[in-house]
Amino acid sequence: AERGGRRAELHKMAAAGAEAAAEEEKRLPEGDPESGGDSDDEGDSDSSGDGEDEEKENEAEIQRLEEQLSINAFDYNCHLDLIKLLRQEGELVKLRRARQKMSELFPLTEEIWLDWLKDEIKMASDISEREKVYELFERAVKDYICPEIWLEYAQYSIGGIGQEGGIEKVRSIFERALTAVGLHVTKGTALWEAYREFENAILETAQPAPGSIPSPEQQQVLCSQLEKIHTLFRRQLGIPLLDMEASYAEYEEWSEEPIPETTIKNYKKALQQLENCKPYEEALLGAETPKLAEYQAYIDFEMKAGDPARIQLIYERALAENCLVPDLWARYNQYLDRQLKVKELVLSAHDRAVRNCPWTVGLWIRYLLAMERHKVEHSTISEMFEKALNAGFIQATDYVEIWQAYLDYLRRRVDFTQDSSKELEELRSAFARAVEYLKQEVEERFSESGDPSCTIMQNWARVEARLCNNMQKARELWDNIMTKGNAKYANMWLEYYNLERAHGDTQHCRKALHRAVQCTSDYPEHVCEVLLTLERIEGTLEDWDAAVQKTENRLARVNEQRAKAAEKEAALAKQEEERAEQRKQARAEKKASKKAKKTRIGDKRKADEDDEGEWGQEEGFQFHPSELPSKRHRGEGDGVLPEEDMEVEAGLSGRSEKPDGPAIPKEKASTSRKDIPKVFHDSSKDKVTVFVSNLSYTMAEPEAKLRELFGSCGEVVEIRAVFNNKGTFRGYCYVQFREEEAARQALALDRTAVEGRPMFVSPCVDKNKNPDFKVFRYSTTLEKHKLFISGLPFSCTKEELEEVCKAHGNVKDIRLVTNRAGKPKGLAYVEYENEAQASQAVLKMDGLTVKDHVIKVMISNPPLRKLPDRPEPGKAALAPRQIYGARGKGRTQLSMMPRALQRQSNPVAKAENGMVQNSPAASSDPPAEPKKMSNADFAKMLLRK
Repeated sequence: AERGGRRAELHKMAAAGAEAAAEEEKRLPEGDPESGGDSDDEGDSDSSGDGEDEEKENEAEIQRLEEQLSINAFDYNCHLDLIKLLRQEGELVKLRRARQKMSELFPLTEEIWLDWLKDEIKMASDISEREKVYELFERAVKDYICPEIWLEYAQYSIGGIGQEGGIEKVRSIFERALTAVGLHVTKGTALWEAYREFENAILETAQPAPGSIPSPEQQQVLCSQLEKIHTLFRRQLGIPLLDMEASYAEYEEWSEEPIPETTIKNYKKALQQLENCKPYEEALLGAETPKLAEYQAYIDFEMKAGDPARIQLIYERALAENCLVPDLWARYNQYLDRQLKVKELVLSAHDRAVRNCPWTVGLWIRYLLAMERHKVEHSTISEMFEKALNAGFIQATDYVEIWQAYLDYLRRRVDFTQDSSKELEELRSAFARAVEYLKQEVEERFSESGDPSCTIMQNWARVEARLCNNMQKARELWDNIMTKGNAKYANMWLEYYNLERAHGDTQHCRKALHRAVQCTSDYPEHVCEVLLTLERIEGTLEDWDAAVQKTENRLARVNEQRAKAAEKEAALAKQEEERAEQRKQARAEKKASKKAKKTRIGDKRKADEDDEGEWGQEEGFQFHPSELPSKRHRGEGDGVLPEEDMEVEAGLSGRSEKPDGPAIPKEKASTSRKDIPKVFHDSSKDKVTVFVSNLSYTMAEPEAKLRELFGSCGEVVEIRAVFNNKGTFRGYCYVQFREEEAARQALALDRTAVEGRPMFVSPCVDKNKNPDFKVFRYSTTLEKHKLFISGLPFSCTKEELEEVCKAHGNVKDIRLVTNRAGKPKGLAYVEYENEAQASQAVLKMDGLTVKDHVIKVMISNPPLRKLPDRPEPGKAALAPRQIYGARGKGRTQLSMMPRALQRQSNPVAKAENGMVQNSPAASSDPPAEPKKMSNADFAKMLLRK
């Protein structure tokens, strides 16, 4: 049915121009009553008033967009908005001009071209206007390889078959379309069928009238036309295309002759190729934009097959969807430069690359090299270089690279066998301009020239010395280099010395080394050694004595300066140690004062209890000892606390195991605990458990709240919230699921806001056993597609920031950085679809004012985190620190381990005669891990002491 409809459509295409003109004539004039333009109804007048207001707003917006483009012509989104508004308002002249300006700066997408072409086709009535549409189609097919544009082009050309040579022109366009996109696996079939239907329409017009006998000339035309259709079928069946089985069946039905064996063989081969391609096409069909990984796999597959046409097509398909990915353009251009080497194809691809990614200096450099390689005129290359300078690179070093590439090109044009030439003067002028450009333009923009080592001036000096035999000019350049802060570096002086050594004389070599000894501050010993070597080989006795004296004096001063610096550094280190000792002492005093204060409070509480007991006895009240609180103050009894009072905590910083010893029964639970059950963690269930922290201490019924929150991830077996001795929620808990998959899904709830705070969800991992485990889920390396923004106002919301950022590209994600309490820190990470959009956003947003705050924008590249020092192999490890909860040791939390054990990490057993057994010094085996002791073990040990 689809093919039949297409046949009918193609038969009518010859009258396409007339139909378009007829549609224009059918348009109602503005004053026609049926159009509703001149109604006197009151409701219509209100609508007219609203329309006028909207029209004024649109005109103001158009004016604003035009002004913005006059400031920054490379604002892609601004171009799109202006074209959309002008098309909506019907400003055809301005619309055409806006599209023209945008097409000069950027390759247009398939949608923009199709809209433009359809608008122009509607307005094309005479032959001259149709020719302009043809020119527009020619520009459109050069930007990207798009089957839809080629099909539209071919269909439009059918409307001109009535003109002289019209049929041959249509065939020529179809042949070019097949060359460009005829191999497209999913969309190529439409072009082949359209071409065949066109030829079938020509065949029907060539048929003689019913009942008449064709003349020999008519018979020859018919045979020729039939052969054209046969050839098209055979060509199509030899190419792997989707639905090619239907094409084969159609050929069998259409052809009155048997299909040749060669065609059948080619068809089967193409079917096999299609089967090989299908996995890659299906991967593209199911993937989400930008599909870079899928396209790269497809490209690798075609590269192994080695068909240049198919390799080119898959690259073009990938670029049509990823036109702002510089690396993809670079790989494509490299393939064209090294394999195909077709001038028009290579230069076209390079031109499209720099128009899509003008901020990438590497693409401009490759373009200049390709133009030189294909013998493009010098004026064209110079013009392209000037465009590169105005492309808006994002780093100062990019300008150094593009200048160096252009200077290399100019140097290769010079014939140095001549003393003077136009090319040589142009090279020298370009060197001088480059130095001035970096000093003025680049340094003003980036606060640095991008060339601190003066590599361009060094190359200029080498050209003057080696190729022009002009050492005087080379020395002037090196003097200028040294005055730019390079005189303190030994490698710069040695570079100059090597140049003098190769193309100058001994006197200037000696002079350069004497200056180097005096000025060098990084490696003066090396320069002194080179000077002494020179005088040992070529110098006189006087020269040797002078060199020895100069080097000794210089090294003496250097050693003195280094000694002073070392003393100063030692003094600073000592001061830092003293300050650290003072801070340590202050903490100890503060801790002692708190301890004394607690002791006084405890004594006062005991006195109050004694008073209450006396009062109770006076009033006749009697308390049973079992009804008294069983909590003991420090120093009372045997010092052992009941097991129920020892809270077992486990978190990201470690976990305590459940004591092995028997629990000491308690006749009545402490009233301060409010009968809340204690939490013991089972490490064997870590895989189905997640650790949840940073919850609000005031959360009411955390079990119910979290069960509702985590219920969407899977069946929740148990939620173990952790409370302190007073019954207050500690802000963290364990959530145990039935299935391991549910625990993995629960990790996605990390940073979810719960009662105004970001909830932290992490795997339940014992960090004592896995010290390298990290729970930070964000990248800590360079991410070129992500921005780091600082200086934001605390009141800035995610939606407000997205409104600012989306003007420069498609925003995938925005993360506002907050503290543990969920309060904003004025920082954010913004992730774009690709590196190109992020680079443009940096250029346009850095220094922007948001709510009276000037923000700083840069590519996300977090500094490396300092890792804690670990003991070297063979050295004894420090005593294990006391294990606390996820929030560390509380202010009032006291250690239950005796001091003697805290000082001694590996206690040794003593024999009855006092001799140490299994001493580490007497045995080469590593010390055994200390056995974990229960409360009962502690009690026995203390009683023995």
